[in-house]
Amino acid sequence: MSDQSTATSLHGTPVVPGVVYGPALVVRGEISPEAVARFDGASLDEDAALTAYDDAAAAVADGFARRADKASDAAAEVLTASAGLARDKGLRSAVRKHLRSGEDLLTSVAAAVEQFTAVFTQMGGLMAERVTDLRDIERRVVAHLVGEPEPGVQMPDAPAILLAEDLAPSDTATLDPSVVLALVTERGGPTSHTAIISRQLGIPCVVGTAGVMEIEAGTMLLVDGTAGTIDTAPAADEAARLVEEDKAKRAALATWSGPGETADGTRIKILANVADGESARAASSGPVEGVGLFRTELCFLNRADEPSAEEQTSIYAAVLEPFAGRYVVVRTLDAGSDKPVAFATHEGEENPALGVRGLRLSFDNPGLLSRQLDGIAGAARETGTETWVMAPMVATVAEAADFAKAVRERGLKPGVMVEVPSAALLSHRMLEVVDFLSIGTNDLTQYTMAADRMATDLAHLTDAWQPAVLQLIAITAEAGKQVGKPVGVCGEAAADPLLACVLVGMGITSLSMASAAVRPVGARIAAANMDALEDAAEAALSASDPKSARDAVRRVLGA
Repeated sequence: MSDQSTATSLHGTPVVPGVVYGPALVVRGEISPEAVARFDGASLDEDAALTAYDDAAAAVADGFARRADKASDAAAEVLTASAGLARDKGLRSAVRKHLRSGEDLLTSVAAAVEQFTAVFTQMGGLMAERVTDLRDIERRVVAHLVGEPEPGVQMPDAPAILLAEDLAPSDTATLDPSVVLALVTERGGPTSHTAIISRQLGIPCVVGTAGVMEIEAGTMLLVDGTAGTIDTAPAADEAARLVEEDKAKRAALATWSGPGETADGTRIKILANVADGESARAASSGPVEGVGLFRTELCFLNRADEPSAEEQTSIYAAVLEPFAGRYVVVRTLDAGSDKPVAFATHEGEENPALGVRGLRLSFDNPGLLSRQLDGIAGAARETGTETWVMAPMVATVAEAADFAKAVRERGLKPGVMVEVPSAALLSHRMLEVVDFLSIGTNDLTQYTMAADRMATDLAHLTDAWQPAVLQLIAITAEAGKQVGKPVGVCGEAAADPLLACVLVGMGITSLSMASAAVRPVGARIAAANMDALEDAAEAALSASDPKSARDAVRRVLGA
């Protein structure tokens, strides 16, 4: 639920800060009804219809894969996942089943997608997030079948503000920040694919905005990505003034060059999230002290077979080498749920978001983890880069202890991710067996609030500013302070400059984020002393809801 809107103002969940003024470009992404009506699917027999489907699905998958090759980090991840879903054998089997029952091709495709949509929705969690991907694939496949161009965002000739019910990851990943002033969606939450990629691209973004699709194309809008407001009838002079003020603030932020510290000299490590050698090389040129999250599974989304330890050494070395003299935190495979890795992921789970994913994959396949740790250790030796290793989806102290033993045996520094509420509640005991903790706020929020990240009606729950989530983060940070061990945040919350201030005030020692967020976050922290940040943390923890928390922190910091 978003805050109460007025006749000329809408309110959603703020994702990426920035104030912009420009015309609305409404994206609906529908295929021409006339083209669909002209298509004579009934004239195709079963074999011909299935062949037509195969050709269309392959074309859609290939399109995703081509765009993934040109993207990096989160964008490459979601495009690759969409390519895999378009090729899914189960989806094809469902289409064939409906064809055999006598339905025409377009009806069979729609029925198959509806079947999978119901299954994914029932699974909830990260799988429910893929419903948007399924709908996008359906539209693109149908477009190929009826001879229409694939639907999706067409970049405007002049700068504009994109309005959409929701955007498929494939659309968000290819947005051009030079012409897309801001992105406002009716659906989605602050940890959806749209939000994550918007942060990576640095495009001001507001999600979960009820009523946005009622705005007429061309309407001049004032969007505030910090407050989450959309003014549909702004005074032009006042809008221009606010935009210029915001530009001046952002220009000042862009000059920040590190290192991370508060105004009174308290050090905080600002780190980068990376996915491969290319993104690591790009991030290494920025004002970061290292990598706080190397997502190793993104190297293998297209792999049918597990690479050897030697091959993994080469892959990881490409990420470690640019950070020689700094350090890299490597996350072991976070496969499963919405990140299927063919050689690791279990198929057919009823609820994969709560199933065998992350570290749990090694429980019945210990060699998977052993070979990966061997590869990581080999890369550390080869590059000489200080290497920390953490496991995802750790729920018990025993799991943490077993993982730490295996990591230390290879001469590396062990840690675990705090994504499951049990890990946060037991963080003081976790730190008895590991050397550091890293909080993944996306999953921690979802699991704490029992709310699907893509459920628009629950967007207010999938917000890291929720009191329960902030309390768990504070518990974890305090556990680190008591024993003098590092506790970082590598989830999307670290990329929010205002929330980053709260995290530092709680005692978080490092923040890891997409490269686009590094300078704004570093500069915002540098503008306040530690006493003010601790007061901001206390204000946030005392608030009753996310909006109250944001407002309270702005008052404390004068933001």
